[in-house]
Amino acid sequence: MMATMSFTYYPGCSQSGSAEEFGDSTLAVCEALGIELLELPDWSCCGASSGHMTNDLLSVSLPGRDLAAARALGRDMLVVCAACYSRMKVSQRRILEDEELAGKVEDAVGADPRFTGRIRHLLDVLVNDVGLAEIKPRVVRSLGGLKAVPYYGCLLVRPPEVCCCDSVENPTDLDRFLAALGAEVRPWSFKTDCCGGSLSLSRTDVVERLVNRLFERAEEAGANCIVTACPMCTANLEMRQKPSKFGFSIPHPIPVLYFTEMLGLAMGLPDAEEWFKAHIIDPHPLLKELV
Repeated sequence: MMATMSFTYYPGCSQSGSAEEFGDSTLAVCEALGIELLELPDWSCCGASSGHMTNDLLSVSLPGRDLAAARALGRDMLVVCAACYSRMKVSQRRILEDEELAGKVEDAVGADPRFTGRIRHLLDVLVNDVGLAEIKPRVVRSLGGLKAVPYYGCLLVRPPEVCCCDSVENPTDLDRFLAALGAEVRPWSFKTDCCGGSLSLSRTDVVERLVNRLFERAEEAGANCIVTACPMCTANLEMRQKPSKFGFSIPHPIPVLYFTEMLGLAMGLPDAEEWFKAHIIDPHPLLKELV
């Protein structure tokens, strides 16, 4: 029997907006597994995407405000968005290692941001705390029929001093997680390549070139879906599958799914079908192939 876990939960902006299905599936699978999530009161945007490129103090103070709130609660923090996770971890490290910076952030946010608890990503918790041996018996609908390539992107593995995955160059946490759910994990060497991130609007040409390459390699690997842990990556991968003015096109649309959705589907959670309706690339034809 798994011991009860309790975290301060930082939802982030995307999980209550453009990636609502990610947020909903996160809450559902955590409830099913007995992971207690207590939402951080009055949380605010962490400044992910372009925020850290505009003003250094601002880039640390935005997550610093949330770290100060988490410090007052005294529990470890759980984050599910890879971009939010990166900003929280990087800012925490900088604040704890630079007292002058910590003082400036404290002045800016009006509270002590020196949060010394652990900041965890949900994938890390599922693989290393809950454990795959605990998850496997809960699978009531095998994901056999899915030929998935796990896409970690940049921010779960870099920078290495704050990342949560088992390897920077060739992480396997998401691979093993999907295999435990019954999916066929296809090997590919682009699992940590960049999708262009927040350049989606300012340098669409760059994003489309990077995304096109990812889909070419996923198709070469024999994948029929891509599984992610980042709303920014998912948005880029889903939105850039139509022919573009830059000459890029994806001949065979490939569904892009969150790892939490995969877990909820495998566990037979009743709301899973609702999550898939939010996707730009409809995954329902693919999901009919599940064995």
